[in-house]
Amino acid sequence: MAPGRAAAPEPRGIHGAEPPRTARPGVHVHAGAWWIWALGLATAASRTTNVLLLALLTAVAGYVVAARRTDAPWSRSYGTFLRLGVAVLAIRLLFAVVLGSPIPGTHTLFTLPEVPLPGWAQGVRLGGRVTAESVVFALRDGMKLATLLVCVGAANSLANPARLLKSLPGALYEAGVAVVVAMTFAPHLVADVARLRAARRLRGRDDRGVRALLQVGLPVLEGALERSVALAAAMDARGYGRTANVAPAVRRATAALTVGGLLGICAGTYGLLAAGGSGVGAGYGLPLLLVGLAAAVAGLRLGGRRSPRTRYRPDPWGARAWLVAGSGAAVAAALIAATAYAPAALDPPAVPLAEPTLPLWPAACVLLGLVPAVAAPRGALR
Repeated sequence: MAPGRAAAPEPRGIHGAEPPRTARPGVHVHAGAWWIWALGLATAASRTTNVLLLALLTAVAGYVVAARRTDAPWSRSYGTFLRLGVAVLAIRLLFAVVLGSPIPGTHTLFTLPEVPLPGWAQGVRLGGRVTAESVVFALRDGMKLATLLVCVGAANSLANPARLLKSLPGALYEAGVAVVVAMTFAPHLVADVARLRAARRLRGRDDRGVRALLQVGLPVLEGALERSVALAAAMDARGYGRTANVAPAVRRATAALTVGGLLGICAGTYGLLAAGGSGVGAGYGLPLLLVGLAAAVAGLRLGGRRSPRTRYRPDPWGARAWLVAGSGAAVAAALIAATAYAPAALDPPAVPLAEPTLPLWPAACVLLGLVPAVAAPRGALR
C-alpha cells in the first residue's frame, strides 16, 4: 500500500450488515462421502441389537448433523427422521404388548384382557400376559430400525441433493433427477403452506381447522402445478431426455452387466448380513459382492454412453471426502469383525434377562464415526 493512502473499506451488506459467507470452491465435502458415511453407520446398526451400542450410533449421527449441517431446506429433515424413528419404536412396543411375542418369558409385567380368536388364527393373540422378555426383545428390534432411519436422515441432512445428482453416472441421470425432484417437492410444499397461513393471519383470518385447510389447499396445488410446468420447460430447454445413438450390442451388454451386478450385490449383501455373517453365507457373500460391484460399475460406464453430458465445476473427491467416507466404512468393518468373536456382546439374548453391557472396543470403533465433525468444514462455509 502506498504511504498516505487509506485502506479500502470492507464490503458490507444493506444497512451495514455483514455480507453472507459463501462456500469457497473445493471446501465442501462430496455428497457421496456423506452417504457412504451414513450407510456405514447403518451397516453397523444392522449388526447389533445391543441397545447401548445403538444409542451410541444414534448419538454419533446426531452430533455430526448438529455440528456440520447447513441452513438449507433439506438440512431440516433430520428431525423428521428422528421423530419417525421414535414412532417406529413406540409402534413396535405396542405390537409386542397387544399382539404378543414368540419370545418365552417368566417375568410377568402385567396381564391384559385376552380376546378369544377363531381356530384359523393359531399363533396370534390379542391381549394376555405381557412379559419383560418380550418387551426387551421388541425394544431391541425397534431400536435397530429407528437407528437405521436416523442414519438415513443424517445423510439427507448433510448431503446436498443437487450436488449428489451432479455426481451420478450418466446411466442413472434420469432416475437421479426424478429422486431429487421428489425430495425437493415436499420442502417447497411445506414452505407454501407456511407462507399462506402467515398471509391469512395477517389478514385477520383463521389459519386452523378443516375450513382453513381447504382454503389453503387450492393455492398450494396451483403453485405446485406452476412449478411443475416451469420445471418441465426448463428441463426441455436444457435437452433433458435426449439420448445418443448406441449399438444394440452395447445396449444388451449394458443391461446384462447392470442387472447381473445388482443381483450379485443383493446376494452378496445377504450372504454377509444373514446369520451373523458366519457359515455358508460368509463363504460366498464377499466374492459375490465384489463381482457384483465390478459388473454394476462396468454396466453403468457403458450405460453412460447413452446419455452423454458435461459437468460444470464437478465436485472433487478430496482428502476430506476420504476421511468422511473412510470413517463410516471403518465403523461398519469393525462391527462386522466383532460379530465373529464377540457375538454375545453385540447380540445379547433376551432370555434370560440380563443388564446390557457396553463392549469397550466396539464402542470405541463406533466413535470413529465422529471424524466428520472434525474433518468436514462447518456448515456455514459449505
